[in-house]
Amino acid sequence: MSVRSSERVVVVGFGPVAARFIDVLEPFVVSGSVQLTVIGSEADAAYNRVLVADVGVGRTSPSAIGLSDASRLASLGAEVLLGTGVRRIDRARQQVQLDDGTVRPYDRLVLATGARPVIPYLAGLNPDPLHPSLPAGVTTLRDLADARALRAVVERRGDVVILGGGILGLEAALAADEQGARVTVVHHGDYPLARNIDDGGGMVLAAALRSQGVRLVSGAKAMGLEHSDGGAFTALRLDDGRLVSGDLLVLSCGVRPRVELAEGAGLPVGTGILVGHSLQAHHDEHIYAIGDCAEVSCASSGCGDCSGNTAPSGLIGPGWKQAEWLAESFAASLAASGAGAAAAAGSGADFVPARYVEATLPPVVMLKARGLDAVVAGEVSADPWAAHEDGTAVALWADPQQGSYAKMVTRDGVLQGLVCVGMPRAGAELVLQFESGAVLPSDRSSLLRLDGAEAAASSSSSLSASASDPSAVVCRCAGVSRGSIEQAAVVGCSSVAEVSASTRAGTGCGGCHNDIKSIIEQHFQTPAAV
Repeated sequence: MSVRSSERVVVVGFGPVAARFIDVLEPFVVSGSVQLTVIGSEADAAYNRVLVADVGVGRTSPSAIGLSDASRLASLGAEVLLGTGVRRIDRARQQVQLDDGTVRPYDRLVLATGARPVIPYLAGLNPDPLHPSLPAGVTTLRDLADARALRAVVERRGDVVILGGGILGLEAALAADEQGARVTVVHHGDYPLARNIDDGGGMVLAAALRSQGVRLVSGAKAMGLEHSDGGAFTALRLDDGRLVSGDLLVLSCGVRPRVELAEGAGLPVGTGILVGHSLQAHHDEHIYAIGDCAEVSCASSGCGDCSGNTAPSGLIGPGWKQAEWLAESFAASLAASGAGAAAAAGSGADFVPARYVEATLPPVVMLKARGLDAVVAGEVSADPWAAHEDGTAVALWADPQQGSYAKMVTRDGVLQGLVCVGMPRAGAELVLQFESGAVLPSDRSSLLRLDGAEAAASSSSSLSASASDPSAVVCRCAGVSRGSIEQAAVVGCSSVAEVSASTRAGTGCGGCHNDIKSIIEQHFQTPAAV
């Protein structure tokens, strides 16, 4: 592909993944080798969508979760269009047409359109799924406007109904409950996280949620909404006739990649926009996709790198890795052409791998809330009482009254799956063992002792060698190691916020904040600020 002396790069979408892409490409914008246009449909610049619930319950502010500054980008020479939609992509002319009819030409078009919330089909709730307009009192808790709606109910300690028993719904439920709202979670399964967790862990998790004050309506099928005379939500109607009343209904029913713009342009799509190992869209070398909208699956049916790929994960970490890889790939291309050699100097762009390959490790599902931790990873359905001929063994520990549960599934001693509820230190250690492929100690109970009274009294002695290894990953979202956080502390970062600004650790889901805080405290031997 020919490269202009000044490359026109258009980014559609201005969420966390787009923000990371722009961060890496910024030196080329400053040097003038890239003419950057960023188009965002929201009125706000990029922010951490994972932490919207924290804004909704008053734990943090919109400014604190911001990831980009539109005015700063504009001052560097970028064109930033907020509150702007894209009507269509004209691939023949290499331009995008905006909702107001104007166009923006591109040499490279990066689609970072993310995902949209799933709106269930319920009586009284029938919006256009692509452009939902929800009735008053109904939200998806996806953007800052949704956060404001939740905040209004939480401040008056009203009734919040959450439809869906996944991670985001449970974290929102626990956060709202902690702030004094009355919360009910309505979900299909016998217990929350039913798609991920095993029976024993699910039952302990459900009991722990109830002990925290969250009401659960399990095994329920929602049929419709009840409204006030003014049209606002008043109750969720179930298939058995029960009504679950509330002041706000939060729909937490999953997300789907936003592919409609690409599909309208004739680009191949599966679950997401199909891209190859250059993150280029199939059959168009000028268009790329990253993040929740992208599905990495090359056109070769026999490609080993694609064999284990699935649909977009919906996790922020993989999207950030795609964004960084693509921006560095652009940088290397610009440097090779001479257009951006000065900006590329020292950026590491010359060493970018020739192919982007998705991570092969199964995702780890983490519930991180004040007073309740749960983690699930890998294959957890193995029966502990069955005779396994393939070297599989299962170790179990349960104390339902204390809200504690652990399950370890191993094959020839190597951890293949884990469930850990109410045992944060054991859970953290098991995740490290799972990701490293290490053989577990023959005495599995030694891992459970990490959450014992003596270990809790001395955090340094409670961690195993692997947990204190400088190469161990602490922030899974940004891929930041313990050693990088320790180095940030060495140069003076004494709070989680300072470490986050220096290393990006803790800027994703926020589940590693306590671990970062612990590392800082070990260095300074004084309590650290968040």
